[in-house]
Amino acid sequence: KETWKINNVNKKIGIVIGVIVLGMIFVVSDINFEEQNVSIQPEEPEEPENLVLMPVKAARPDCGPNDECYIPSKITIKPGETVYWKNQDAAFHSVTSGFYDDPDGLFDSELLDPEDIFSYKFTEEGIYDYYCTLHPWMKGIILVER
Repeated sequence: KETWKINNVNKKIGIVIGVIVLGMIFVVSDINFEEQNVSIQPEEPEEPENLVLMPVKAARPDCGPNDECYIPSKITIKPGETVYWKNQDAAFHSVTSGFYDDPDGLFDSELLDPEDIFSYKFTEEGIYDYYCTLHPWMKGIILVER
């Protein structure tokens, strides 16, 4: 009879310990679950002023009948302002000053990967033509005036 009481007490202690362990597992897993669902959303960066986009499919010769290979294809800024070009296409592009058959060497982004951004600060008034070295039908103009 004495052995039966000891075994019965041991079973009760085992059950209590098991319940405590299960409760701790539940509490810990609930805390981890809550932590995993909390995420901090970074603020979307603002698009810079004077942004020119190279849109999807700009690599095609028919990228647009209205000069839609660079959007906008003509932009007017003041001296001292910077223009930013962003490649949204899946193809490589460039932003090179001058004309396809006559680059002037003022600026050249070299090849821009998708989502890359190139910038150039214009300090002098004037008309600045540019193009893509890989896709000569892609052309744009920067007009710098006071």
